[in-house]
Amino acid sequence: MKKTALLLFAVATLLGNARAADDLIFQPNANLYAEGIPAVSLALAKSVERYNDFRGHGFAAWHPGKREMLVSHRQKGANTAQIYRLASPMGELEPLTEDSDPISQASYEPLAGRYIVFQRASGGNEVSQLYRLQGKDKPVLLTDADQRNEFGGWLHGSARMIYTSVPIDRTASGGSRAEINTSFWLMDPDKPAERKRLAELPGGGWGLTAVSRDDRQAALIQYISATDSRLWLMDLATGERRQLLPAADDKGSSKASYAGVDFSADGKSLLVVTDRFGEFQELARLDLASGKLDRVTAHIPWDIEDATLTEDGSRLVLVANADGRRELHFLDGRTLKEQPVPAGLPAGSVTTVRFDRQRGELAFAVNGAQGPSQLFTLDAKGKLQPWTQPYVPEGIDTAKFAEQQIVRWKSFDGRSISGLLTLPPADRFPGKRPVLISIHGGPEGQAGVGFLGRNRYFTQEMGVALIQPNVRGSSGFGKTFISLDDGFKREDSVKDIGALLDWIATQPGLDASRVMVTGGSYGGYMTLAVATHYSDRIASALDVVGISHFLTFLKNTESYRRDLRRVEYGDEREPAMRDFLEKISPLTNASKIRKPLFVVQGRNDPRVPYTEAEQIVAKVRENGTPVWYLRAANEGHGFARKENQDYQFYSTILFMQQTLLK
Repeated sequence: MKKTALLLFAVATLLGNARAADDLIFQPNANLYAEGIPAVSLALAKSVERYNDFRGHGFAAWHPGKREMLVSHRQKGANTAQIYRLASPMGELEPLTEDSDPISQASYEPLAGRYIVFQRASGGNEVSQLYRLQGKDKPVLLTDADQRNEFGGWLHGSARMIYTSVPIDRTASGGSRAEINTSFWLMDPDKPAERKRLAELPGGGWGLTAVSRDDRQAALIQYISATDSRLWLMDLATGERRQLLPAADDKGSSKASYAGVDFSADGKSLLVVTDRFGEFQELARLDLASGKLDRVTAHIPWDIEDATLTEDGSRLVLVANADGRRELHFLDGRTLKEQPVPAGLPAGSVTTVRFDRQRGELAFAVNGAQGPSQLFTLDAKGKLQPWTQPYVPEGIDTAKFAEQQIVRWKSFDGRSISGLLTLPPADRFPGKRPVLISIHGGPEGQAGVGFLGRNRYFTQEMGVALIQPNVRGSSGFGKTFISLDDGFKREDSVKDIGALLDWIATQPGLDASRVMVTGGSYGGYMTLAVATHYSDRIASALDVVGISHFLTFLKNTESYRRDLRRVEYGDEREPAMRDFLEKISPLTNASKIRKPLFVVQGRNDPRVPYTEAEQIVAKVRENGTPVWYLRAANEGHGFARKENQDYQFYSTILFMQQTLLK
């Protein structure tokens, strides 16, 4: 009798513990401030955690003499991506950096690979610094901590590098600057105190694009907007500069974007990517003596987004953005004639291409619907070799992940707008499916074909259809399209989402009564704008680091970005534009947001300051609309640390369960 009672007591205890487990809470870490967010149960976190651990590899640099490379990767149990040495294909990763902040950019010293130089910012503040790391020594800071520094590139014949620096607002009187200058520096990382300033140029849009093989000249880009830039040539001995493109005497008739790719091996010409000749970015060759610019890839009807040339100039590889899928093209480096694509290349979208200096071996990264970024090489004889194997959590069969489909709809003005549609498995989720509209940032960005990572949980486990629209203003569809949302045309892009809502209502497999909208940065603004214009047609909205008021945004964003953003959004110093920006800002129209809102923000964001989030949260709550707010003390423009991303993911699922799937 006593044994029976004890057994019943043990069973009851186990059952009670199982029920209690459902009530256990997944606590946010100390850097997260969660306001208005219901408790996330440990059971929910456990049920979805495997979707949090897809881990691919990013290419960073080739070793100058050995067949080895630097890669960026987040190892098991780590919070951030770090730099690793990969000595052979499919070899073990040797950790070189170990930091709480993510590190993805690094390069070997170019003569013997004695040390690496890497770039790192702190807490998401984007005040990036350059460090020298040799062996097991402590990293040595090379740059001024009161400047934002960007690695440009190495000279070919010496261990000297060029980098740029711009001042940041925390060093300015009143926390803002009326003018910003960009400095170009030449430095030997072994002797950082002896650095030489090559030039100090007005504005924040300057960068290095190429150095000639004889180390005498450098090509500089002066970025003004996505459709307007200048190409300059700088003498590295004297710092003297001359404008290459458009011609210095051009009066604006040839307004276009220009970016240098690389100098020819003899230094007589420069490969350039430009949209001067048509809608798309194409490769051209500029004769430096005559100024003649010859088209090379007019036959490719898409933007050329990346390129790499062998050290001897014999081979050239391009990446073309074909409707969101990044594809490889192979050219003879001297004749610039296109060559056949080698057989057997992996399927997917290419994200990086780089030749090594010694062997002319091509490294490239590929990702697709079925897996995160994987590194491959292709040698001069066409031999393909994988170098890494991405990690996929146990219990997930990515082979079953459906490909993204391109869908199109007509907007208010008859223009065709496209997006990517990812459907849940029909055998598990029959009938009309709820929809998550996820809008990319930029706005000069693009939703492209690739691995969706943790977002696959929404389709595979929640039965939600995912649509990633490319509204007007997106890149990849020509320079006319990218300019269709500029200035006073800002809300035309919002109307593209209104037209998408109309299209969803016509689709038999989609439920127009259950639609949630989300987006980050500019996509966050779009999310808030959709919530004000179409509140009656959505179930909820999730804004991540989004602009809530254009005037406060332009006032508080870092000064080195302000003029660049004025070209896109409009100059608030002009009365008519100021009135327009005030009128259309989501904060002005916050009373129209009547569906639940979730706002996510990094406290250290230099692009869209955290005040943009806090003012929209307060205003929408004043109107009685439910608002969840998540802020991270150690993040900037989006969450980079896995532990913060995890909690954001869990709370997002909870938000969707309560607002979209009811």
